[in-house]
Amino acid sequence: MSNPPLDMAIYNESYDDYYSDIDDLSQLCHLEEAFAFGVILSSTLYLLALLFSIVGNSLVLWILVKHENLKLLTNIFILNLAASDLIFTFSLPFWASYHLAEWLFGEILCKTMTAIFLIGFYSGIIFITIMTVHRYFIIVKPLSTLKSKETRYGILVCVIIWGVSILASLPELLSTEVKPQNQGEHVTYICDHKSDFWRDVATYQQNVFFLISLAVAVYCYFHILKALLKSKTQVKKRTVKLIFTIVIVFLLSWAPYNIVIFMKSLKVVTFANCERIRHLNYAFYVCRKIAFSHCFLNPIFYAFVGVKFRRHLIKLCCSQF
Repeated sequence: MSNPPLDMAIYNESYDDYYSDIDDLSQLCHLEEAFAFGVILSSTLYLLALLFSIVGNSLVLWILVKHENLKLLTNIFILNLAASDLIFTFSLPFWASYHLAEWLFGEILCKTMTAIFLIGFYSGIIFITIMTVHRYFIIVKPLSTLKSKETRYGILVCVIIWGVSILASLPELLSTEVKPQNQGEHVTYICDHKSDFWRDVATYQQNVFFLISLAVAVYCYFHILKALLKSKTQVKKRTVKLIFTIVIVFLLSWAPYNIVIFMKSLKVVTFANCERIRHLNYAFYVCRKIAFSHCFLNPIFYAFVGVKFRRHLIKLCCSQF
C-alpha cells in the first residue's frame, strides 16, 4: 500500500519518465472523469470511515478495559488491534483534505501523517497475523502454551510488534516530502515520494508483508479447521470464528488493493493502452477505499460474531436509554 498522496499526482508522477515530452498525461488519456471520481469517493468515504472507526473502536477499547480480562493474550491483541485501527484512522482527515485540494499542512505533518498511516497499517497486519498464530497454538498444540506467563509474553510481543511497525515505516517516511507540481498556470503542493524508485520500494514492501500474513493465515487455519473437526468444544469454536472473521475481512479488504498497487508499479510496461490505464485507475480508487474502510469493520464483526462483545454492547445501550 503506497503512501496515500493526491491521486492525480500519483498517476502523473508514475508515468513522467515515459511521457516526458507531454505536458499533461491526463489530457492524453482523458482521465479527468477518473480523477474527479477518485476525489469525490475519497473525501466522502474517508470522513465516513473516520466517524465509524472512532465510535466503533472506542467502544471496543471501553468494553475490553471495563468488562474483559486483559491478562488473556487474545484480549491484549484485540485491544492493540483496536488501537492500531484508531491510529490509522487519525490520518484520514488529512488525506481527505488533500484529495479536495492540495497538501496544505507542511512537510513535518506530511511525514507525520505518513508515519501514522503506515504504523497503523503494519501494526494491524502483524497483530492479525499474531492472533492467528496464537489461536493455532491454543487449538493445534495446546501443550505448548504457558498460561501463567501469558500477560508478560503478551506485553513483550506487543512492544516488539509496535517496534517492527515503526521500523517498517521508516523507508517510506524518510523518502516522503512536500514538493511543488505545475498544473497549468497554478502550482500546487503534494505530499509524495522523492522518486518512483522509493514509491516502488514502498509498494513491494507492503506486498511482502501482506503475502506473509496471507501465507501464515492459510497455514494456521488449515490446521485449526482440521483440529476443530475432532473437537466438540463450543468455546474454542466461537473464539476461532471471531478471529477467523477478523482475518478473512482483513485479507479481503487489502488483497485487491495490494494487487492493484503492484500492477500500477509495473507502469506502462504492462499498461500502455489508455483504456487499460483508465480502468486501472478506477480499480485503484475503489480498492483503496475498500482497504481503508477496514479500520471500522472490525468493531462491526465483533458485534455480530463476538458473543461476549455483543452482550456487553447491548447492556451498555440499555443502561443509556
